[in-house]
Amino acid sequence: MESPQRRYTSNRLAHKGDRVPTRRQFLVLSSTAALTSLLSETPASAADAIAQPYASYWHPATILDWDPSTDRDAKYNRSTVPLAKRVVPARPANAHAHAGEARVQALVAYAPTSNNPAQGSLDMNYYATNYWQYIDELVFWGGSASEGLILAPNPTVTDAAHRNGVRVIGNVFLPPTAYGGQIQWVRDFVKREGDRFPVADKMIQVARHHGFDGWFLNQETAGGNAQLAQDMRDFIVYMKKSGLRVIWYDAMTDSGSVSWQNALTARNRMFFEQSDEMFLNFWWSTQGLANSAALAGQMGRSPYDLASGVDVEANGYNTSVGWASVFPEGKPHTTSLGFYRPEWTFKSSTGPADFYVRDNRFWVGPNGDPSNTTTTASWKGVAHHITELTPITSLPFVTNFNTGHGKKFAVNGIVRSGQAWNNLSLQDVLPTWRWSVTGTGTKVTPSLDWDDPYDGGTALKITGTPLSANDVRLFATSLKLTGNSQFEIVHRTGAGPSRLQAVLRFGTAEKVLDLGGVSGAWRRSVFPLGEHSGTTLTEITLRVLPGGPVTALIGRIGVTNPVMTPPAAPSNVRVEQVSRTSTTTVSARLTWTRSPGAIRQYRVHKWTGSERIFLGGTTNDAYFVPAIPLATGETAQIEIEAVTEAFDVSPPATVSLSQVSGTP
Repeated sequence: MESPQRRYTSNRLAHKGDRVPTRRQFLVLSSTAALTSLLSETPASAADAIAQPYASYWHPATILDWDPSTDRDAKYNRSTVPLAKRVVPARPANAHAHAGEARVQALVAYAPTSNNPAQGSLDMNYYATNYWQYIDELVFWGGSASEGLILAPNPTVTDAAHRNGVRVIGNVFLPPTAYGGQIQWVRDFVKREGDRFPVADKMIQVARHHGFDGWFLNQETAGGNAQLAQDMRDFIVYMKKSGLRVIWYDAMTDSGSVSWQNALTARNRMFFEQSDEMFLNFWWSTQGLANSAALAGQMGRSPYDLASGVDVEANGYNTSVGWASVFPEGKPHTTSLGFYRPEWTFKSSTGPADFYVRDNRFWVGPNGDPSNTTTTASWKGVAHHITELTPITSLPFVTNFNTGHGKKFAVNGIVRSGQAWNNLSLQDVLPTWRWSVTGTGTKVTPSLDWDDPYDGGTALKITGTPLSANDVRLFATSLKLTGNSQFEIVHRTGAGPSRLQAVLRFGTAEKVLDLGGVSGAWRRSVFPLGEHSGTTLTEITLRVLPGGPVTALIGRIGVTNPVMTPPAAPSNVRVEQVSRTSTTTVSARLTWTRSPGAIRQYRVHKWTGSERIFLGGTTNDAYFVPAIPLATGETAQIEIEAVTEAFDVSPPATVSLSQVSGTP
């Protein structure tokens, strides 16, 4: 497969006047390797003064010294959200798409390897992944010779992915010698001590501590031999015994040399045999994939354990792809699919709104409707080929349509912060279908709106003048209801009747709920579902009736079994460190003991005596607050509350935070 020339940027390994190499077939991770300069050596005393926790990365030698009890940032790098179960919807959107065949890997570089804030930041401009329904595994891409080769995911990414049933994989990048790779690093990586692999032991410890699911091994350093290849194979076997997933990249061969096969062959099968999956290099062919699938079958493996790589870093959905080789028309899929750098939709955009338009086209296609992917365009969207999956399989289910970034932050309809932000730990499960609207004539337009959130940073907005009843299909679910179950919706409209109904589907049966007119203020409506006890709710749709222009905001949708008592507050709140960041703000590291029971997130506020200011949130029991308003001589009251999956809120736990010395 011909691929476009890859753009390389300089780093400390590229000198002025060096030839800029053309795009090669290897995964050289140039973009991440070159995003930042090398961190200078920092004395321990200076390091202690740094409040901002960063995502973790190491070289093979330095990871051996890692200990979560001495790593100041370790507790801030933990994900706590379990991997959700996912199912195929009762009524998938697209008849052309296949379920249970090809899977999708997404190799995403969210930030530079170094100086990557662990728990989000005060900036809306971020690749807020939100088409999880088409992704099976997310590889946290990054690493460079100058910074570190072993990269653990941000906990925020893992939290969001796990909430949506997507596994998250850390990355190992052993680079080509042209980009700083050293064969000694590879030897150090697979070095044995008796029957142990010390680096593997540490990588297992990191994954378990941080809460992610496995490792992607990208070995592209030349100079190896057959013994080194055997050591690498044994390393994989050893790591697999831990229960972590291992994905192998098609580069190193059985001789120890680096030779991209672009297929499963006799030269790389020894690594595939021991791994869960293999990412095939980009220059595959129709026959090469067919042969790969056949060889996988002969080995007793699924062909969908092979991901055919597609490099979209430079051109996104304008990339030329041999779709028929992976997804032959009228036949089972040949292999799975692996996207290298789908965050192109963000990096190429002019801003958040443009990013969401591009992201929708990438995943859903140019029609913007997963149920209608018929187009003459070559890129028809992933929804054309892959059936969406839903993680909404257990009660309670509540979404505020929070995308994990925003211009502001609201709590129960009141804006508590006007500060832009990103934090994927706070992302909700978003609509399964974006956007599928049925009806005749002019239809309404659904969108995600950052200007008027109800809780979090986003609300669902529906506008237009429908000429017929329009059904906006939102969520595929698989929720077994009880006698106490109820449907909840918070919405508001402009003047006049809302003409808005909720349509709940139970297999082939429907229940229509009239939401009534709401003008101006947010309105919460609750509908008992006890009559459907024992049945399974399979779909949530909003119906907009004709009769004139409609502008509706939906701030929350939920299906819950109500709980009469709020959760207990967290306890033992501690201020670990305070640092002045400006003349009017400080940052702080906070820790606490978790509340008992299932807690979705913890929210941190400042109480001024007259109002609450939202400062941030986490699923964890440790959080770095980047900016707390604190004037000279002021003592601030910080409040931390526990929030359940149903968005029931605990009383706050409080801690005082005083003026600190020093200048920004």
